[in-house]
Amino acid sequence: MLLRIVSILFPLFSLTALGYFVGKRMRPDLSHANKLNMDVFVPALVFAALANKEFRIADFGALGVATLIVVVGSGLVGWLLARQAGVAPKTFVPPMMFNNCGNLGLPLSVLAFGDAALAPAVVMFMVSNLLHFSFGAWLLDHRIKLWTVWKVPSVLATLLGLAVGIAGVQVWPPLMLAIKMLGDIAIPLMLFALGVRLTDSRISSIGLGLYSAVARPVAGMLLALGVLLVFDLPPQQQALMLVFGALPPAVLNYIFAERYHQEPEAVASMVLIGNVAAVLFLPIALAMVLP
Repeated sequence: MLLRIVSILFPLFSLTALGYFVGKRMRPDLSHANKLNMDVFVPALVFAALANKEFRIADFGALGVATLIVVVGSGLVGWLLARQAGVAPKTFVPPMMFNNCGNLGLPLSVLAFGDAALAPAVVMFMVSNLLHFSFGAWLLDHRIKLWTVWKVPSVLATLLGLAVGIAGVQVWPPLMLAIKMLGDIAIPLMLFALGVRLTDSRISSIGLGLYSAVARPVAGMLLALGVLLVFDLPPQQQALMLVFGALPPAVLNYIFAERYHQEPEAVASMVLIGNVAAVLFLPIALAMVLP
């Protein structure tokens, strides 16, 4: 079991570590690559997964609702912990609420459970992503117009993919292959860029970082276990839900905190220490779900 967990996690952490090493030594500017990933490659990955003729939205309705409950529940737990610790909720809640289900979650799902896990993992990613770009942004700036969230490329790709899948439209195979090839760029670039991005993080609040590094996966896994008592999900989706709960804070939390001037250094500490702590918590989650 230990060897199997290491073989699953090694590609993830090795690519991230490579990105961190390259970021430290070469200081590459990945701003354009990251923009391409978020605006082209990730939307292609999402569209290809949802527009697939084997994708049936009815099979993932309960999973979407369960994911929503875990995300919102994590935010409520984060708010309670922030009040108890005397930390600004706007600083603490987003990293608790929005995990790294893109950079780590998508590749981890495929490596651990096979290609068939990509579609449900994308559903979970899009539920979290939609909330992050709408409620998450509004939480930091109440002037945000929530209705503009459809303009986010990955959200638009979700809507188009669902429309094509529900309508039963068969995308021309060569075109679908081209879209899948674009989507295949997204995951390794996500991991590499995550490592590079972490080199920009500064640990200014070690105590807060350690506090959230434990609270985020523990609360997430407990909420996932509670949800699984209510929702009768297929075994693979149950496993994905528990792993989803164990994921560390998303790097996007730091980007949002910087954009909206919400203690970015403190959030950076939470993101950096949380992602390092994933080395401990993800093996625990995998050990609980792998047969």
